[in-house]
Amino acid sequence: MRDSTVTEAPYGSWKSPISADHLVAGSVRLGEASVADGSLYWLESRPAEKGRSVLVESSASGERRDVTPAPLSVRAKAHEYGGASYLVSDGVVYFVLADDQRIYRMGLHEQTPEPLTPEGPFRHADLHLDRRRNRMLCVQEDYSPCADGGEARARIIAIELTSSEPATPKVLAEGADFYSNPALSPDGNRLTFLRWYHPDMPWDATQLCLAELDASGSPVAVEVVAGGEGESIFQPQWSPAGELFFVSDRSNWWNLYRLGEEKPLWQRKAEFATPQWVFGMSTYGFITSDQILCTFTEDGRWKLGMIDLNSGSHEVIDQPYCDIESVRCESHKAVMIAAAGERFPAVVSFDDHSGKFQQVASSNSADLPQDIFSMAQAIEFPAGDRTVHAFYYPPHNPGFKAPQGDKPPLIVLSHGGPTGATSAGLNLKIQYWTSRGFAILDVNYSGSTGYGRAYRDRLRDNWGVMDVEDVCAGAEYLVSRGLADPERLLIKGGSAGGYTVLAALTFHKTFRAGASHYGIGDLSTLARDTHKFESRYLDRLVGPWPEAEEIYRDRSPIHHVEELDCPVIFFQGMEDKVVPPNQAEAMVKALRQQGIPVAYVTFPDEGHGFRGADSIKMALEGELEFYSRIFRFPLAEPGPGITIDNLDE
Repeated sequence: MRDSTVTEAPYGSWKSPISADHLVAGSVRLGEASVADGSLYWLESRPAEKGRSVLVESSASGERRDVTPAPLSVRAKAHEYGGASYLVSDGVVYFVLADDQRIYRMGLHEQTPEPLTPEGPFRHADLHLDRRRNRMLCVQEDYSPCADGGEARARIIAIELTSSEPATPKVLAEGADFYSNPALSPDGNRLTFLRWYHPDMPWDATQLCLAELDASGSPVAVEVVAGGEGESIFQPQWSPAGELFFVSDRSNWWNLYRLGEEKPLWQRKAEFATPQWVFGMSTYGFITSDQILCTFTEDGRWKLGMIDLNSGSHEVIDQPYCDIESVRCESHKAVMIAAAGERFPAVVSFDDHSGKFQQVASSNSADLPQDIFSMAQAIEFPAGDRTVHAFYYPPHNPGFKAPQGDKPPLIVLSHGGPTGATSAGLNLKIQYWTSRGFAILDVNYSGSTGYGRAYRDRLRDNWGVMDVEDVCAGAEYLVSRGLADPERLLIKGGSAGGYTVLAALTFHKTFRAGASHYGIGDLSTLARDTHKFESRYLDRLVGPWPEAEEIYRDRSPIHHVEELDCPVIFFQGMEDKVVPPNQAEAMVKALRQQGIPVAYVTFPDEGHGFRGADSIKMALEGELEFYSRIFRFPLAEPGPGITIDNLDE
């Protein structure tokens, strides 16, 4: 039993059983769950193996094994973020190899894959079998040099599976800027796919295309059957009966539709989709020929439901999870990745006959007492004339209490994207702080998903303005309720979230310190130099480039470093191509010159986002040490010994 003694100690100094090691030792990132021929499959990205992505199988008997041997890593890089990087069927696995982005084929119980696509500057994703013609369909990005020096060209291709050598693929669709979700009707006669064009992102406007296939398997009479300007289509999928289903936000909410019907299958002020940052995202599937198992988010929490296609009835399924993704179904069985407030993200199976859920694999093997976890509280707060959503986590540790009258330091979290959302599922990166006596406010600022299209569209032309106002308003709201120390308001975020951090610290005076993890400091550089998928993203968030160059400059913290006058710690991968190190270095230099405490922690072998175990630990422990030395509270255990310039200790 745990010692019932409660120790009085300042907020931030509590000794926690949650260490940085718990985030990396025995920890993996789970993705791309699927079910095929009765077995479950998923990818594990393993920090202990420098982020190698491994395909794992759990057989019908429950036996678990790695399918892809070391050192192979399964990871698609199309659109940079990848996804939909493997497919299992009839005892064979088809996958995209991280090293060369070619598609390979391998028997499930073999160790040597054979290439299906030729060598070249190509990337592949979104694999789909055409059994009738013995070929594979997929999305291809072609980075071959072109005469006009333009961007990589996207297309949908067909790859012959009968050839003994990699053959030149057949092009089925091209001309749009982006493609995704190629899928054939059950009879193999019709092809559907999504396409979209600059400057739209897939959550802005997509077209759902439908085409008949001729005798050679080529599409004819391509027709746009849904979507277009102002409408985002997500996950078109054929039913076993040959009907086409899809998710659309035409009603403000991403609801599920059947082609040819005006009303959604389940009209609800909820989102049955999520922003398509990666290929292969799935929120529903046909668990039987006439029943759809689906997940949707409502008030910031994901739920599970069942829709009967014959009767039109629907019901919410009682289950313990609040964060659900990657839903796939096959013959009364489903698999998903799910988390709860006290449960790590896990591969979870669902049996339609019994109605039971079973955890198949967890993302973390840490044996931690559940009473250490702080539970997310969904809150709303005002920011000007609008309402903003967030999750509040109070400081919590059964072994400690703060001195009477003391108020906790608050860390406001700004999620990445910025088109994305945070969730209430168990996250040790949050519990690390709450168990040490910090309060956390995880903000779904204006522009986040999960609250309807109108909420998402708030950030149009307003990135760097409305999101920044929202995080500041959230901190001030908690102060007004007596839940945070106004002198110890902190903010942290990475990538796009790091931009909101730097903008808040530069243009507002709400926060007393912050942490930027590979944060964006120069919007102009991002607009000029980023990859194709996001090359026009800022047209919607800031303004068209280069016509709106002055706005980009006005909102870029790097051009206003003289206004950044509070302590900041920067974490930066030196191989980062999305946010180059020079952005962080310019701000570090300015803070040093102004005599303001600043720390700059670099990782020579890391890119945009940290994958290595040592890097993840250093970023967490270094940030805690930074705050303790800035605000002069003791640490329960020594920090890594970071260098803080201009700090009088």
